[in-house]
Amino acid sequence: MTLLIKNGTVVDPASKMEKKLDVLAENGIITKLEEKITDSADQVVDAEGCYVMPGFIDLHVHLRDPGLEYKETIETGTAAAAHGGFTTIVAMPNTKPVADRPNVISYVHHKAESVSKVHVFQAGAVTEGQKGERLADITGMKMAGSPAISEDGKSVMNAQLYREGMKLAAKNDMAVLAHCEDINLVNGGVMNEDARSRALGLPGITNSVEDVIVARDIMLAKETGVRLHLCHCSTKDSVSMVHAAKKLGLPVTAEVCPHHFTLSSDDIPQDDANYKMNPPLRSKEDVEALREGLRQDVMDVIATDHAPHSAREKMQTMKKAPFGIVGLETAAALTYTELVKPGILTIMQMAEKMSYNPAKVLKIQDRCGSIEIGKAADLTVLNVTETYKIDPDKFFSKGHNTPFGGKEVQGKVMATIVSGEIAYQEA
Repeated sequence: MTLLIKNGTVVDPASKMEKKLDVLAENGIITKLEEKITDSADQVVDAEGCYVMPGFIDLHVHLRDPGLEYKETIETGTAAAAHGGFTTIVAMPNTKPVADRPNVISYVHHKAESVSKVHVFQAGAVTEGQKGERLADITGMKMAGSPAISEDGKSVMNAQLYREGMKLAAKNDMAVLAHCEDINLVNGGVMNEDARSRALGLPGITNSVEDVIVARDIMLAKETGVRLHLCHCSTKDSVSMVHAAKKLGLPVTAEVCPHHFTLSSDDIPQDDANYKMNPPLRSKEDVEALREGLRQDVMDVIATDHAPHSAREKMQTMKKAPFGIVGLETAAALTYTELVKPGILTIMQMAEKMSYNPAKVLKIQDRCGSIEIGKAADLTVLNVTETYKIDPDKFFSKGHNTPFGGKEVQGKVMATIVSGEIAYQEA
């Protein structure tokens, strides 16, 4: 099987190359990068006027399968991933049953292999049932193919237990994907604690809810030597603490979600649960700090925290509706529109934060995350010239819960290539 992508501008973050080149893939592997490739191919993608980037890698996706398939399935979630330009995703463990043992890890991996062309890694839970009482079978989950552990949706509040989990993760060369939330400080909050929450009459969530656990987890990472990746950072002090950790040479990386670098709490028009996510939309000052952290490469990764819910669930007041919005199918457009177009990031930085750096967090950069001969042909073709409006009715995900419906953006995925095969192509 051969695939030729012609006439595109290749953006390779590993070599810092940005050049108009053709790309030839044979049997799923990149075999040629040349200005004009004349070889015949089974499939041809014309990328004229587009960027050809290493396939996007999302470290933070809720597939809801097993157990919550009315919200999303592995099939619909990975279809949404391909539609959004993602070739590899990491599924969070807060399913039913919780992904806290090898057989659940294997279930997700095997099902993904049968229903999707997108690569799926299942993260394992830190504790059994995510109850924070006993460690899950971390070694067993590593043997089943899990590259990371996470208690996403909550933090392990028992610091001693978490430290033991970190030690096991370090021993097994697994990353820890940390949701930083002091549950004792949440106090029933549903949005950022500020003048806007008071105006809407909604209970607030202070920055300290996140910041306290960010500080704790960085110190535990320093002590245990584990690779710590901080999920969905939302506050200015999180950026400062990540910066300080890196100055100390600690193995700490961090992600920012598009909704957190695009919207602030001031953008919430009313009691609308499509604006309810955890952590919440923060202040304009926090948004600017996140953008600056991304610009200065303090913050390494852009991830979605794709969290689909049913329309009925999200039609409730913010006090009752579940946290979370979908993001796989809007991330590329929002990143280009909000960060690259205004000059906050370069297109090279976009490729780094959406592909190369996530690959390094997972330690799979020897296979993907860059465009090099001998690497897997996991590629995203992105057209950044066309302006359009986000339409949730066109999402492949079961979830349409987004605050971005009707937003005008640039950055449309024209094709997603996984292992040298077209997983998605714009009609």
